[in-house]
Amino acid sequence: MNEKGKLIGIGVGPGDTELLTLKAAKILKSVPVIFSPKSSKEKESIALSIIRPIIDERNDSKKLMLVEPIFPMIEDEKELERCWTSASEMIAQYLDSGRDVAFITLGDPSIFSTYSYVQKKLKDSYEIETIPGITSFTACAAARNEALVEKNDILTIIPKIDDRLDNVLNYSNAIALMKASRNMRKLELKIENNKRTKDIYSVQNCTRENEKIIEGFSKDKPYLTTTIIKLDD
Repeated sequence: MNEKGKLIGIGVGPGDTELLTLKAAKILKSVPVIFSPKSSKEKESIALSIIRPIIDERNDSKKLMLVEPIFPMIEDEKELERCWTSASEMIAQYLDSGRDVAFITLGDPSIFSTYSYVQKKLKDSYEIETIPGITSFTACAAARNEALVEKNDILTIIPKIDDRLDNVLNYSNAIALMKASRNMRKLELKIENNKRTKDIYSVQNCTRENEKIIEGFSKDKPYLTTTIIKLDD
């Protein structure tokens, strides 16, 4: 009977291949199976494009099993649950055959990652290792060459602006607004007009060749846009 393989969740960072950790690169050069979810059949995963230079250098690239399950960008909970279950079952088949599986994800696996749903489904049955990655918001601060927070400042990470915003504005010193393409302009104005607002900047395609730093909110808002909001004490 084969010994079960290990699931390895790998954060591939914000976009620049050189920002992969040494540990992540080492695993990606040898792991037999890589799962790279994508939003549709027509689009290559951004995470896969980041690691492509690493896997293209593999001596055994022809033997590498690359699996690309579809994880659509929808809010239908039942359909998402079906996708996560299907991906988990596929991963389990490889693990049961004794092969390790790397599941790649943008940024860090513990920050708003679809990997977490698969991880929860498999954690009681298989060995799992999670390799952290550089987050978009820390990369954005680095792109602007300034700190996100200092001393006792409170940093809040927001996936989407909603009715919790007032409390966040009252108690945060800095806000990292993820997936800024979801924002409504009227809510952005609420932030801009807040008396504590000190500085707002957005970074599009951080660490990639077409990186762009914008003062204020991004108007065209490509998918890889993160907004940093600094607030006065």
